[in-house]
Amino acid sequence: MKKYLLSIALVFAAMTAYAFDEGTENTETNQNNSKGEVVVMNKQLFLSDVFDYEKTAEWKYKGNKPAIIDLYADWCGPCRTVAPIMKELAKEYSDKITIYKVNVDKEKELAALFNATSIPLFVFIPMNGEPQLFRGAADKATYKEAIDSFLLGTE
Repeated sequence: MKKYLLSIALVFAAMTAYAFDEGTENTETNQNNSKGEVVVMNKQLFLSDVFDYEKTAEWKYKGNKPAIIDLYADWCGPCRTVAPIMKELAKEYSDKITIYKVNVDKEKELAALFNATSIPLFVFIPMNGEPQLFRGAADKATYKEAIDSFLLGTE
């Protein structure tokens, strides 16, 4: 049970970084996200495209490419600072990773799943293995290094 909660907490951590969306919500799934946009995630999308924690406690990523989940809130200054960086990264890595964002005020169950007690919180989800949490805002180079080394294994 503890391992399951830790895994879930890791996934939610990555989602916090992308905090603020100025446009309308994008509900495309990761399989159809070829535009290089950050995908707004709710519980239903998480269960269908990332991990169905209601059916199993053992982590098994459902996506077809690595992902980042940014847990954020509209009122969070650091989250708003990181949002444009996540948009840029979604475009740069559009064929290689999917970037999701989760508003912790609207999706409280997902926030609790990752123990998002502070935001921004990013969950880096590789194709194989456990997700890793990254707490706090950082610069673009830091996120690129994490994507290249942890998610893509190119460095």
